[in-house]
Amino acid sequence: MLLQATGITKSYGIQNILDGISLMVNEKERVGLVGVNGAGKSTFLQILAGELSYDSGQIHKAKETTIGYLAQNSGLQSDKTIQEEMLAVFAPLLEAEAELRQLETDIADPALADDPKRYEELLERYARRSDWFRDHGGYEMNTRIRSVLHGMGFGDFSPDTPIATLSGGQKTRLALARILLQAPDLLMLDEPTNHLDIETLTWLEDYLRGYAGGILVVSHDRYFLDRLVTTIVEIERHQSRRYTGNYSRYMELKAAEYEIRMKQYEKQQEEISRMEDFVQRNIVRASTTKRAQSRRKALDKMERIDKPLGDLKKASFSFEPDFMSGKEVLQLREVAVAFSEGAKPLFQKASFELRRGETAALIGPNGIGKSTLLQCLTGTRQPSAGTVNWGTKVKIAYYDQEQTRLNPNNTVLEELWSEYPMLEEARIRTILGNFLFSGEDVLKKVAALSGGEKARVALSKLMLRGANMLILDEPTNHLDLVSREVLEAALMDFEGTLLFISHDRYFLNKMAERVLELHPDGIDQYLGNYDDYIAKKQELEAIAAEEAELAAARLSRSAVSEAPAAEKGTALSYEADKQAKREERNRQRRITELEEKISALEEAIADIEHEMTRPEVFQDYMALQEHEGKLKDHKEQLTDLFSEWEILAAE
Repeated sequence: MLLQATGITKSYGIQNILDGISLMVNEKERVGLVGVNGAGKSTFLQILAGELSYDSGQIHKAKETTIGYLAQNSGLQSDKTIQEEMLAVFAPLLEAEAELRQLETDIADPALADDPKRYEELLERYARRSDWFRDHGGYEMNTRIRSVLHGMGFGDFSPDTPIATLSGGQKTRLALARILLQAPDLLMLDEPTNHLDIETLTWLEDYLRGYAGGILVVSHDRYFLDRLVTTIVEIERHQSRRYTGNYSRYMELKAAEYEIRMKQYEKQQEEISRMEDFVQRNIVRASTTKRAQSRRKALDKMERIDKPLGDLKKASFSFEPDFMSGKEVLQLREVAVAFSEGAKPLFQKASFELRRGETAALIGPNGIGKSTLLQCLTGTRQPSAGTVNWGTKVKIAYYDQEQTRLNPNNTVLEELWSEYPMLEEARIRTILGNFLFSGEDVLKKVAALSGGEKARVALSKLMLRGANMLILDEPTNHLDLVSREVLEAALMDFEGTLLFISHDRYFLNKMAERVLELHPDGIDQYLGNYDDYIAKKQELEAIAAEEAELAAARLSRSAVSEAPAAEKGTALSYEADKQAKREERNRQRRITELEEKISALEEAIADIEHEMTRPEVFQDYMALQEHEGKLKDHKEQLTDLFSEWEILAAE
């Protein structure tokens, strides 16, 4: 066990934030901490990190356990360069290295030849320090720094770059890189996926999955949680509950748990109703009074089951266009953007089209110009070259990830009312209530709102716009998991056209019908969602690799035909070896495909067999027959797949 917290409470005045929160993290365990915005997740992490006091409860950790804590949006503040700051993590190793260099100088001193004892002592100390330096990773130090910096998106940065010159997002990424290099026993990360593009996110996931220590992470990224964590701890209504599995499994378990508790409650309520009815009917009859009194006593002693609390109140909204646009919504032709005349373009030759009702996702690495391209579409920036043509009757609404369109001096009520003055106050309050602003909340200043609250205000303004073309820049940033699901549902029902930027891969998978990948020389288009995009990219990379091999093979054959006889045998052997490697790759790829299909079929069979044990199925002849038919088909497919797998695995 790395860390255990029991019964932690925290209040601010009369407001309870945490009320008896418990959590345990074991060695190598990956725990996801989830809950709606304002549930107290960040507060709890600060308490565990020792940065915030708590009112009651206990926290236990072994003295030798080291903890690395990354607060949300906590950029690295330093007057050092990137290289200096990363090397500072390895201060003991650098001291040892300096000592070894000094020992080498001392050992090489000719004057030491006259002092054999001193010479032996130096050699012995050098051996001990060399072993310590090697065992603690001294020789891998610079390689680790380069690897982590490259993974976190600093591969193209000069090591001498001053940290003070970096943006806020870059400083946050660098703070995360520093903690990863420290490699503490327990990593505590609060929203580590903020400011990361998809490539960096994927690298971080893979790095953390292979991490030797334990991990406690707060995240609203469902894809990230599904790939990384093995345990979910939910904070809801100031209390915690633990679930085994990733985020998707937690959602299943929570729903099943609620259903079971509701059935238990309803069953007891039926029993109570029957007993109360019996008492009322029989209490006055002489012949049944004793039995009625006995039932009344049983009712008094009964331990009542509380009605299970349902889901927390969710935001509720929809995007309804005031009118329909024309069929051709947007035409982008050869657009380029450069920040000054004569400068190298950020991107160029960007072209795509949108038709009514389409949903497209714009993706690409951080800094490539995605938000800049959206600014060209909304007219807040003029492209350096190319044309942007909108179709007829297109009404645009733009969601800015930086929330620059919100006036920090307005109250929440004034922010909506100032833009839609024709609406009555009661109507504005109703709309804000749908976005979870009730009572005095509507009188809060925008400047005092959290990131999630500002996002909900911006979405409420977007909804009132009545647009038929939505342009959204990172709409899920700052939203908790529940609010993301509500937004997805609203956008799925939207009857207009949608273009959005997002690094939320779950959102991309659910929403995108087409993926537009922006790069310096234009836009590549892919049909389907994020998973389809990844599959197509891998397919194209495999084709390119095979074409490169074929080209190399052709060159090899050409060389063979021109080479002396003695050299032809070697070249032919090389070509045969290349062919064998290609066939082996294809075999391994097919084995992986088969194993994935076998796993999916086995899960499907287990689900069907579980369904067949339910009374409503096994007591219904038609339903049971249908399940048996599916089960037979699945098992036949499984047999065929296993046969092919065994043949390939034996080669």
